[in-house]
Amino acid sequence: MFRLLLTRRWLGYMALTIAFAVVASMFGMWQWERRGEAVAAIEKVESNYDRDPIPLSALIKSGPLSAQELEWIPVIATGRYLVGEEVLVRTRPRAGSVGFEVLVPFVTDGVSVMVNRGWIPTGETQDFPDDVPDTPPGAIELLGRIKPTEPLLPGRGAPQGQIASIHLGSLQQTSSVEIREDFFLALGEENPPPVQPPLPTLRPDLDEGPHLSYTFQWYLFALMAFGGLGYMLRQEVRSHRGEDVSRKASRDDQEEDALLDGAGR
Repeated sequence: MFRLLLTRRWLGYMALTIAFAVVASMFGMWQWERRGEAVAAIEKVESNYDRDPIPLSALIKSGPLSAQELEWIPVIATGRYLVGEEVLVRTRPRAGSVGFEVLVPFVTDGVSVMVNRGWIPTGETQDFPDDVPDTPPGAIELLGRIKPTEPLLPGRGAPQGQIASIHLGSLQQTSSVEIREDFFLALGEENPPPVQPPLPTLRPDLDEGPHLSYTFQWYLFALMAFGGLGYMLRQEVRSHRGEDVSRKASRDDQEEDALLDGAGR
């Protein structure tokens, strides 16, 4: 078996098996890391989402916020929307449908913060909402939850008045006011309540997904590769042993025939 395993052909099989096992293990590690990220996100929601609201003014006095750590913490703020500065975020899924989210700058305590007022559906006949709810004018007290800026999507374009992601650095370039780039707010409530608001942001789903089972599957694939290699090697060894036995039996028959022939003479 070991002599066969050291042949060039079986060394090639071994190299391919090891390469496959390494790749499968890397995928397993990646899925494990994804699970860790999902579990951390769930723990953050459970820790922050239902906390008592705190004044936004008290939070921003300390300077830039670590929005990743404070994500989903509820805050209250009083100010006014900049009516006419609305921006639509395109391709936003909700309950199996795709629509838009409405972003509006909100001025409070001398600073401007982007507020995601909620979701509206795509139009019936065009890639644009049939109706965008009016932004309420005047003084507004709102409850929102802190969200970090989203990543920029390279190569993803959008028509005028729309954006592909809530990347606050890009929004700053088109806004008429200086907005906070370290966080935005996902709207929870407005007071006084508007007549026709967008659908509010949904509470995050507390499901870590199938990453754990995928992790075990990839590691199992790595082990199965070596199991398959061992099975193939064993079958070939048995095949060689069968040929040896057949050859030995053939030689014995020939010797026996020769002896019988000699006796007959």
